[in-house]
Amino acid sequence: MKYIKSILTVYFCFLSLLCHAQEKQLLTFDTYLHNVRKANIDYLVEKYNVDIAQAEVKAAKVFPDPELSVSYANNQNWNLEMGYGVDAELSYTLELGGKRKARVRVAQSEKEMTEALLEDYFRNLRADATLHFLTAVKQQKLYEIQQESYRQILELANADSLRFRMGLITETDARQSKLEAATMRNEVYASEGDLREVLVRLLLFQGHTNQAIPDSIVGTLDYRIRYFDLSTLITAAQNNRADLQAALKSKEVSHNNLRLAKADRAIDLGLSVGAGYASIVRNEIAPAPEFWGVTAGVTIPLKFSNANKGALQAARLTVEQSKKQYEAVELQIHTDVMQAYNTYTTECRKIEQFNTGLLQDAQTILEKKIFSYERGETSILEVLHAQRTYNEIQVSHTETLFACAAALIELERACGIWDIDSE
Repeated sequence: MKYIKSILTVYFCFLSLLCHAQEKQLLTFDTYLHNVRKANIDYLVEKYNVDIAQAEVKAAKVFPDPELSVSYANNQNWNLEMGYGVDAELSYTLELGGKRKARVRVAQSEKEMTEALLEDYFRNLRADATLHFLTAVKQQKLYEIQQESYRQILELANADSLRFRMGLITETDARQSKLEAATMRNEVYASEGDLREVLVRLLLFQGHTNQAIPDSIVGTLDYRIRYFDLSTLITAAQNNRADLQAALKSKEVSHNNLRLAKADRAIDLGLSVGAGYASIVRNEIAPAPEFWGVTAGVTIPLKFSNANKGALQAARLTVEQSKKQYEAVELQIHTDVMQAYNTYTTECRKIEQFNTGLLQDAQTILEKKIFSYERGETSILEVLHAQRTYNEIQVSHTETLFACAAALIELERACGIWDIDSE
């Protein structure tokens, strides 16, 4: 009995593993976006900039190092008995004018600007990743359309083959339907290849190199049309766009650099204290006793270099430049929102055209053409024409849905808002 139980246990484990291996790997949008945030390599590289900026803030807080000097003197002629001397001095540079405080301000404002740039980078990364996911959804839908069309034509070709043998249709009609099925099969292969290519790109955004390509993705292009107020969107963009915050921080950085340039023009005092020892001199001509000496001094630099105001002028011009750059970003945001809003409203109007029954009418016409063809009332060419028309309308509908969804993403990208997760 134990032997039988062991065999059954191994069998069921193997069966469980086999079933698990046969399960399709499905990729949802939430999982995909989570992987993008956690593992996208380019985003992880950009995050290092924040850590580097934080380290530079710590480095800016450092004080100047003191200097210790030791010297030894000897005439190297022992016969003269001139003795020797040892001196030691400790010196320190005292920075004046608030240089250290100015350096810390510059580093801190640069860190805040780097954080804003990282947030803006993720805003664009998230939008681009979502667009690629929607592209995969669209391509999967197009692949399903091609598969369904191929299935219908293949059934028709098989039926025509039987009707030809029965003498109900001509050989030309049978060959025509068979040729159309073969041609559509190649289109199915091409559509499948396009889908696989898009799925590979999703792995790039997720930062995976060894992960298997998902068999399918969970998502749809169907969603409700949303209505926005343009002035509200512009206000939201001005409040939320991280690149505008980065431009504001850039202005702060330039002002702090100007303060640092002014602080660098202040003098730095050099303070020093020292002690020296001179041994006894036994020379007969100039004898001297041993003694200890103490020294203290202050070094005051003569700042003739302050006559050159090039660094100060450059810092002031950088301040003016950062102001213009901020205004340029404001104008660009205003333009981006208006363009994205107009594109979105246009795409929404296109979708409304399909709500008038175009898909249903094309499908009904195709079904009636097939029914009439089977009764011998229409030709195979009319059936194929109706099939192509129905396919084109389905593809156009899918492309329009994708364009509208993409326009919504671009609108939210321009506004600096994000609620696609709830769609």
